[in-house]
Amino acid sequence: MGVRLGKTADKSVIVVEGRFDFQQHEAFRACLDEALERGGGLGLEVDLSWVDYLESSALGMLLVMRDRAKALGIDSIALLGCRGFVRQILVVASFDKFFTLR
Repeated sequence: MGVRLGKTADKSVIVVEGRFDFQQHEAFRACLDEALERGGGLGLEVDLSWVDYLESSALGMLLVMRDRAKALGIDSIALLGCRGFVRQILVVASFDKFFTLR
């Protein structure tokens, strides 16, 4: 359970497992910092496939990530594995307007 960073040649993938809440803030920020250090030309994705709970602080973390990524020229961020409760929260919060939901 927790947050980890996966990398491929053309993108960074932040994988979140379990509860995505304020307890994950530091780990998420560390992964995001590392992903953004790789450069603005690479893609960025967040894999939420294994998230079973999502709270408002997680939404805030995603918005901060979007702002920081945009400042580096990353315009497209995909949220992967959005299903059930997680997808419902993201759609109700209009995150489908800010991110690609898959």
